Amino acid sequence: MRTLRDFHEIWAYVAVGANGVVGIAALVAWRVEQTRGKWLWIAIVAAQALMMIQVVIGVVLQSGDEYKAQDFHMFYGFLAFLTVGFAYQYRNQMRGRRELYLGLAELFLMGLGIRAMLQT
Repeated sequence: MRTLRDFHEIWAYVAVGANGVVGIAALVAWRVEQTRGKWLWIAIVAAQALMMIQVVIGVVLQSGDEYKAQDFHMFYGFLAFLTVGFAYQYRNQMRGRRELYLGLAELFLMGLGIRAMLQT
């Protein structure tokens, strides 16, 4: 389990960084129409998938006997999981502002990841 925990710690930086970069890119795309495109949606899905991988690894670690995370660490992981679900659920209701909505959601995910990292 130690190797998986090390991976969880390293992957946190990957997931947080990806969500931050994609969040900023989405906000730029909201303001600059020429930067919009399929690449942005692929990047958003990829960044959210990275965060979901992080959450799943955390759940696997928590289900074992060797590692117990702090309560707020688990709370932030659960909230990240819910945020991705809500972002997907409400994406069609934000027509004309999807990039803004998803950019802010990505930055929120980045913030949750940072908070979770600080709780360990």
